[in-house]
Amino acid sequence: MRFVIIGAGRVGLRTARVLREEGHDVTLIERDEPKVRRARNEDFRVVEGDGSREDVLEEAGVTDADAVGALTGDLNVNFTACMIADHYGCRTIMRIDEAYREGIYRKYAEAVDEVIYPERLGAIGAKNALLGGTIRAIADIAPHLQVVELMITDDAPVNGYTISELELPADARLLAFGKRDGELAIPDEDESLEEGDRLVVLADFDVLSEVRQLLVGESEREAAANANAGTDSVSGSGSGGAN
Repeated sequence: MRFVIIGAGRVGLRTARVLREEGHDVTLIERDEPKVRRARNEDFRVVEGDGSREDVLEEAGVTDADAVGALTGDLNVNFTACMIADHYGCRTIMRIDEAYREGIYRKYAEAVDEVIYPERLGAIGAKNALLGGTIRAIADIAPHLQVVELMITDDAPVNGYTISELELPADARLLAFGKRDGELAIPDEDESLEEGDRLVVLADFDVLSEVRQLLVGESEREAAANANAGTDSVSGSGSGGAN
């Protein structure tokens, strides 16, 4: 998938790293020169400029992007960038700091796909918001080991099975299970797997695509691209100052 991230500060750069490690295409927008240099030193493509300007977003590839993460510490920049990105059909993720009043949050939450508090979520949370869908990364335990939460879909091969009948790949373990809208708990072997149920799995990156095919019902190609392509496998003004 292709992402444009506005802001190469702490939140934006960490989010970009997580996405790139999973094989996604990431372009950063930043106008603070030291941050531009730092991101480029890590071999990221960086467009230098104001992320709230349409021409800068176009240069960064918003016309072909799947999602735009406006992760600067400037609410006005973030909101403007999301409105432009929405015009191009992108999924829009907007950073908002916890200092803002609840009324402000509600106002902006209605205009974008998702609002995030990076102070709570961190880079993995920002990445999950950008990706959306039925899979949520919870934690990277080691360089090739990740805890993920997956939601059973109607297309999943295991839909209708019981947990005792579930056979995960050798390098994957089921940690928790929750019925639709229910709380996660220790798995009960007699529980049935139905659309909307959630499973938390610890898996090696090498088998994440198999896990996705099994529990979400993705095709082999989709699962490989989304889960493990990286191994073949969110204050300042303008475009993203300190954050």
